[in-house]
Amino acid sequence: MVVRSGGKVDLNTATLAELEAVPGIGPHYAGEIIAARPYKSVEEIVRVKGIGPKTRAKLAPYLAVDGK
Repeated sequence: MVVRSGGKVDLNTATLAELEAVPGIGPHYAGEIIAARPYKSVEEIVRVKGIGPKTRAKLAPYLAVDGK
């Protein structure tokens, strides 16, 4: 997995393959995450249908937005 910003994948710049490498993100969610760009914070990932607060909490340690 290619990582950015302190070992995390940036939601706004990651490729499909980089997002798919995050535990819990498969091809479908990776595409949906890219389609919902841009993000101002990791918390905004809940805009993606099927990703709620619990899933966001599981994914958050692997994700960043603009280095944060």
